[in-house]
Amino acid sequence: MNEDIKEPSRGAGRSQDIFAQDRSFSSLGLSADICQALTDRGFEHPTHIQAQLIPVVLSGRDCLGQAKTGTGKTAAFGLPALQIIPKDAPLAVLVLVPTRELAIQVAKELHDFARHSGHHVAAVYGGQAISSQAQKLQRKPAIIVGTPGRVMDMHQRGLLPYDGVRYAVLDEVDRMLDIGFREDIRRILGSMKQHPQTVFVSATISPEIEKLARQYLRDPEKIVTVAASLTVSQIRQSYFAVERWDKRRLLLHLLRKEEPALTLVFCRMKRTVDDVTAFLAKNGIDAQQMHGDMYQTKRDKVMTKLREGQLSVLVASDLASRGLDVDDISHVVNYDLPEDPEVYVHRIGRTARAGRNGVAWSFVCPDQGELLTAIESLANIEIPVASYDDFEAGPVPSDIRAQRELDSQRKQASMESKSRDPLANQPDASNAAAFPGGLVPTQPPPRRLGGRLSTRRR
Repeated sequence: MNEDIKEPSRGAGRSQDIFAQDRSFSSLGLSADICQALTDRGFEHPTHIQAQLIPVVLSGRDCLGQAKTGTGKTAAFGLPALQIIPKDAPLAVLVLVPTRELAIQVAKELHDFARHSGHHVAAVYGGQAISSQAQKLQRKPAIIVGTPGRVMDMHQRGLLPYDGVRYAVLDEVDRMLDIGFREDIRRILGSMKQHPQTVFVSATISPEIEKLARQYLRDPEKIVTVAASLTVSQIRQSYFAVERWDKRRLLLHLLRKEEPALTLVFCRMKRTVDDVTAFLAKNGIDAQQMHGDMYQTKRDKVMTKLREGQLSVLVASDLASRGLDVDDISHVVNYDLPEDPEVYVHRIGRTARAGRNGVAWSFVCPDQGELLTAIESLANIEIPVASYDDFEAGPVPSDIRAQRELDSQRKQASMESKSRDPLANQPDASNAAAFPGGLVPTQPPPRRLGGRLSTRRR
């Protein structure tokens, strides 16, 4: 239960901005078998994106849906597939996702939803032996969930023909475009001459996604359930102003002081992931890392520990973290503030799943004010600053201190040079009109280029 969510128990606080509490799944037109599977898992009311998107898909229309991360988009596109596609229709549903972990996660969710309908689901993704995935495809499952690269590979091998696809989904379209799957998406969708019913779902919708939708969706219904903010209200967001060399110590301080149940730490580079994980482990924190350079078997083991509650801290890169839709992530830490504000929305959406409460901390360095402002502008929120009185900043590293001293000396020398030349900054009245409001040059530059410029016309 992750992207597809179970309503929180009474006392946890029902979220009016996530659940359509005046609707039931049966009222959306879903069959008894599907509703029974939802009841088995404790689902009672659909989320807003599910309540709006499911009837549109069941009517046969293409759809472009936008909803906040963690509001059940997988069920929104997955449940209708189980109803409109017969269980014995071979390779009839194709769901494209950006990463391996998400392919595994979505396939698992759809398998659980199909417990009474009898649909078979297979996941195809890189990092696992092609032979084992080929055997699954040879059984002709109704639903395929896969990453674009492996899907194209299976297609080229003749194991995954597109001509039988009747329902196609692009999940997390914004992330797929960000990590370079534009051409792969065009090749896959462009090869489906039968024009299957197609659904795009995303946490954010950029002009590029709109353009892609116009190209491959026929008269689509656009559904936007994002209200004032792109982030759910159950996430308590704050940022800490910190120097780069103090971020590891601040993270350790927060983990020791707050003792969060399960923390997901985002770093921009793989090297930083390894460095932070080693630092935390050295200081007695149970931490594991996940990034793209790890073998798939190792990543699977980490995911198993995470889902079984055997980890307290996971340090991950953005790409490797897609699909980490684990129920009990209580805290998300932006150790490195993302360059793309949309990434921030996806990151903190890993917590506060299913209407639960969550915490998102961001480390903001002195030169990252514009990044923070861009995030606040996109998400339409104001992120408050936080601090701890008992956290002591560490000494300035010697190389940073030396550079600062050098910069200070240069600035001082420049000021002294100007003070010795009283005419340096005085404008020439005769030329002042040529430089309105600016500084009038008093002498030619000290060095000129030695090249020649021919002015003769040819």
